[in-house]
Amino acid sequence: MRFIESEVVELKSKVVGDICKEIIAFANTKGGTLYIGVADDGRVLGVENADRVTLQLNHMIRDSIKPDVTMFVHYETQTVDGKQILSVTVQKGTGRPYYLGSKGLKPSGVYVRNGTSADPATDTAIRMMIKETDGDSFETRRSLEQNLTFDAAKAQFARQKVPFDFAKMQTLGLVSQDGIYSNVALLLSDQCPSTIKAATFAGTEKEVFQDRREFSGSLFRQMDDLYAYLDLRNQTKATFQGLYRTDTKDYPEEALRETLMNSLVHRDYSFHASTLVSVYEDRIEVVSVGGLPSGIGLEDILLGLSVCRNPQLAAVFYRLALIEAYGTGMPKIMKAYAGTGLTPRIEVTPHAFKVTLPNCNAAAKEPAADLPKTNEEKILDVLAQAGAITRSEVDTLLNVSQSTANRILKRMVREGLLVQEGRGRMTRYQKKV
Repeated sequence: MRFIESEVVELKSKVVGDICKEIIAFANTKGGTLYIGVADDGRVLGVENADRVTLQLNHMIRDSIKPDVTMFVHYETQTVDGKQILSVTVQKGTGRPYYLGSKGLKPSGVYVRNGTSADPATDTAIRMMIKETDGDSFETRRSLEQNLTFDAAKAQFARQKVPFDFAKMQTLGLVSQDGIYSNVALLLSDQCPSTIKAATFAGTEKEVFQDRREFSGSLFRQMDDLYAYLDLRNQTKATFQGLYRTDTKDYPEEALRETLMNSLVHRDYSFHASTLVSVYEDRIEVVSVGGLPSGIGLEDILLGLSVCRNPQLAAVFYRLALIEAYGTGMPKIMKAYAGTGLTPRIEVTPHAFKVTLPNCNAAAKEPAADLPKTNEEKILDVLAQAGAITRSEVDTLLNVSQSTANRILKRMVREGLLVQEGRGRMTRYQKKV
């Protein structure tokens, strides 16, 4: 019998430390056979004790490779040229991608067969294997990041007196039986890659920033941080009818809450773009990634029909009493504005969902045009006509000192309102596009 290495054949003179890479590569690709006791050139060397080698290799595979691949590995002792060798047949596994537990689900831990060698898999190859074996649902796929912590999630579960142990995580779809985290776990973990970007603008147009924030971490942390951010800007206006006082919030709290929950639960997390929250004088806009599921129209959503994009994530939020029955969010938002004479606006594109909440007190506020313009507004007005401005021109425009003008211009550059070009006396400032 002649042994030659190929795409489906690997030769090893003995069991070595990196032999698990070969097992992983076969299981992730087309399968193959590993012969132990045969040199690279095909010479039969044999093994001293085939049973002991089998036991040693079996322990290495069981301890080092995740998920469990042992059911796809078959051992057979063969006698060739009067010497015992071990034939290890590896089938293509159904739990791909298989990886070294010490390295994790990343290129340094995932291997594929390439010709006669076991090579690290690319990120793209890893994602394709996950998609093939786990399906198209983002939340049910295995997370590419497995080194996760859950400080924020534990606090949220404890707040609702719900246990957060391994059994509960399994029930909620966060982790598999062999301890592999899903993308739902990734979203709830402190390492969640998705973020929310919030900004507050002066007036009713997206021109002058008053404040900008980006919320990251677990979806639970983002939820709490964003609600606190919006609640701080949800001012109360008092009106009097005779002796009786009536307090009215800028935005109905229930509408604000339901809009926030909708953006978290129904977002398409397979895209990496951030959820955008914009606060204006007369409205709040929330734009989340992901349009309506196929076959569902906006009218259906407003009637209460719900086809949840992330049912497992929604189940977690439901279990924690953060949302009620599916399909109640949009009707609640509309109901919260009943009697105000205002109506929230819902806009949908193939890849985005936008909710606009009108400010209930905006109509009663003093017109912004009667207020004196800020220094920043005066500079932006000049730029709208001239295109560029120098520091000395700002001195004259605002009737301020050189140091004050420099301070104002640097702040506007830092806030993303202006772009600085040139140096020294040649420095000019333009409006950032």
